[in-house]
Amino acid sequence: MADHTNLHATGPALDSQTGPEFTADGGDWAAIAAEAERLGEERIVVNMGPVHPSTHGVLRLILDIEGETVNELRVGTGYLHTGIEKNMEYRNWTQGVTFCTRMDYVAPLFQEAAYCLGVEKLLGITDEIPARATLIRVLVMELNRIASHIVAIATAGNELGATTMMTIGFRGREEILRILEHITGLRMNHAYIRPGGVAQDIPADTIEMVRELLPKVRRDIGELQDLTMANPIYKLRHEDVGHISLAAGLALGLTGPALRASGYPLDMRRIAPYCGYETYDFDVITDDSCDAFGRVRVRWAECYESMKIIDQVLERLEATPGPVMVADKKVAWPAQLSIGSDGQGNSLDHIREIMGTSMESLIHHFKLVTEGFRVPAGQVYQTIEHPRGVLGVHLVSDGGTRPYRAHFRDPSFSNLQSTSIMSEGGQLADVVVTLASIDPVLGGVDR
Repeated sequence: MADHTNLHATGPALDSQTGPEFTADGGDWAAIAAEAERLGEERIVVNMGPVHPSTHGVLRLILDIEGETVNELRVGTGYLHTGIEKNMEYRNWTQGVTFCTRMDYVAPLFQEAAYCLGVEKLLGITDEIPARATLIRVLVMELNRIASHIVAIATAGNELGATTMMTIGFRGREEILRILEHITGLRMNHAYIRPGGVAQDIPADTIEMVRELLPKVRRDIGELQDLTMANPIYKLRHEDVGHISLAAGLALGLTGPALRASGYPLDMRRIAPYCGYETYDFDVITDDSCDAFGRVRVRWAECYESMKIIDQVLERLEATPGPVMVADKKVAWPAQLSIGSDGQGNSLDHIREIMGTSMESLIHHFKLVTEGFRVPAGQVYQTIEHPRGVLGVHLVSDGGTRPYRAHFRDPSFSNLQSTSIMSEGGQLADVVVTLASIDPVLGGVDR
């Protein structure tokens, strides 16, 4: 039992309706088993989480088990108090990026992209976004998609005791984080994609860096595939585990690799293209196994499709010079600033211009940074294909400089609805595999 839950009963609470209920808070599973045997009752309720290595964050699972069989599983969310969506109502439109990027912290660039695409629709400037900025957005998103899929599979392996999967996976992810840090200045929570474009152009050596490091990522993915796809133990733990039919997945709002592993090619990059995805050559990966092993296969294949897209982006970036922020200075956050000689802050030339030679520039800079730009009244719903599924953002503007309402349809939250149907009737040990195959990130669940 070492690879699923280390639990300890603090004492049963007897209930004539449900039988004994145990509160588990770490320790040895044998204590619960011994107490259940003493009571002569096989059916017990066990809490897994909300703080547990296998729950992928602050998630609580209430398990009604009989022996090793899961009779009922209920998902309890709400233990991670971020208040991100509410906080966004108290910041201007550009500052909102710094909040939504922290939701799904494994794939932060996707929230930034969805939010900014929505703001640009409200502003009516979608067609004015520079081509180079759009290419950079696709580049960082596809790099982030690969990193996210690697984390999903590597951490799942670690939960089954395969620590080597974790170390190899994070080695590959590290190469991608080096690229993202080179481009944005940060390893995660970047706030790099802004309404109107991106914060600044990619450094001159970025394309060469990506072409140098991506083969190393491909090597690590190949090594992980060798460890998993033909491994009899790994296959035994994943095949026919966490099964969900296509009909059930659609009924429960399941999206992303979990749905595509049931045979349905739902991918917003194809169905409702954004950022020019309709111009790229890539395949939408599907599988017909409907189980946890199929979801792993889909994620591996999607990593290679993302690499295919990245190769196309790099070629286009070499042939597409130009600005990376919309030309309208009433919207363009003062981002394309030369950096000081110490690598920090604005250059002396820029400061000298706005402080000494142009009072108008100084006033405009001050107003734009402190108040932000105004967005016409209206509402918009924008969807993109997140590594975990369909990410939607609903933005409402009352004509002011801040969102009246910002709400996200996060795939981690909606996909968790499927946990029960995937787990009930199965074994307790399979709950860990099933949850990992859904790949929830709780920052996106409790927004």
